[in-house]
Amino acid sequence: MVERLVDTQAPQFRLDCVNPDGTFGKADLGENIKAGKWTVFFFYPMDFTFVCPTEITAFSDRYNEFKDLNADIIGCSCDTIYTHQAWMKTSRKEGGIGKINFRLAADHTHETAEKYGVLLPDEGVALRGLFIVNPKGDLRYSVINDNNIGRDVDETLRVLQALQTGGMCPANWQPGDDTLHV
Repeated sequence: MVERLVDTQAPQFRLDCVNPDGTFGKADLGENIKAGKWTVFFFYPMDFTFVCPTEITAFSDRYNEFKDLNADIIGCSCDTIYTHQAWMKTSRKEGGIGKINFRLAADHTHETAEKYGVLLPDEGVALRGLFIVNPKGDLRYSVINDNNIGRDVDETLRVLQALQTGGMCPANWQPGDDTLHV
């Protein structure tokens, strides 16, 4: 049976990562929580593929909008930090992602992908899972979809903004719209 993650404490992680400047570091959900930040944590299947770079560069291109909402973006796959770094050193024109504005975490042990329910164990890769964690560490949003379909950055921003209202947001709610009052 699948366990629900939304409205529970997000599974903690502390993963090796490649920072935006190309150096190695750590992606630590606990540090984001201590800093009072929202976390947009997303899994993608593999580096040097076809759909993945479109998502990563789309999130990177909109990074400042997330930053303005006090949100940190962390991308993650089951590849190693060395593969991430090589992909970041390869230009977008040559099949890489070039410089991006957020960290790419490496879950080469597959433990974090398994905790978040996105691991395809027979393939050793993650499904496209996206999770929004509030500054208290509560997992507030989860979406997992087929690896052939990229995610919509506009929708992620809309959901983040809706969650930050603290209210009930009706279908098709957009920033600036009223929330529901009961």
